[in-house]
Amino acid sequence: MFHFEEGEVFLIDKPLDWTSFDAVNLIRAVVKRYHGIRKLKVGHAGTLDPLATGLLIVCTGRMTKQIDNFQAQEKVYTGTMLLGQTTPSYDLESEPDAFFPTDGITEEMMEEARKSFIGDIMQRPPKFSAIKIQGKRAFEYARSDKEIAMKERLVHIEDFKIDTSKFPVVSFEVKCSKGTYIRSLVNDFGKALGNGACMTSLRRTKIGDFSVENAYDLMELKKQIIEESPEGIEG
Repeated sequence: MFHFEEGEVFLIDKPLDWTSFDAVNLIRAVVKRYHGIRKLKVGHAGTLDPLATGLLIVCTGRMTKQIDNFQAQEKVYTGTMLLGQTTPSYDLESEPDAFFPTDGITEEMMEEARKSFIGDIMQRPPKFSAIKIQGKRAFEYARSDKEIAMKERLVHIEDFKIDTSKFPVVSFEVKCSKGTYIRSLVNDFGKALGNGACMTSLRRTKIGDFSVENAYDLMELKKQIIEESPEGIEG
């Protein structure tokens, strides 16, 4: 039985094309509709972009006080990048803005580039991101073609593995600190090769000790919340 006001911690496998707030709003709306709780704190512990899938921690009630603790934990991502092109958003949300020949890139060059990003690094977040600048999200400025200065910040890359067997598509796994933008890592990896790269897929698999393997399918969670309500069925 769920105890929404006392506090629940839901591990959710966020679907593709959903925002993190979409998932939060769905849970809040279903609880309100089927459990009659008019005011309920619901929040997530770390944004996932719409084009990313994977582990999203959603907290309700008193457990929302733990969100900062969850956000601070190390995260693991898997995904793919395409070498030879860049996009303004560093992923497939925007159209390519530059192309590069990739025939000069060697295994040795990719390995050297990979190693250069392990440890503490300075990273500039993407312009197409949810970071707030003077009260507005960065992506709002970017979509209106307004130039904004994205400040570099220190992040930590604990591990960065790559698989180049399907070159120019490169698969990767990254273990990193809070605040790391994988899109920026991919973009910077392309620059380190004297080339370009954009992220083509991303999946968050772990946050601290929490794993996506133990996460709810979002629609299955919705169904379970409804089934545990006084009504018991979806009306």
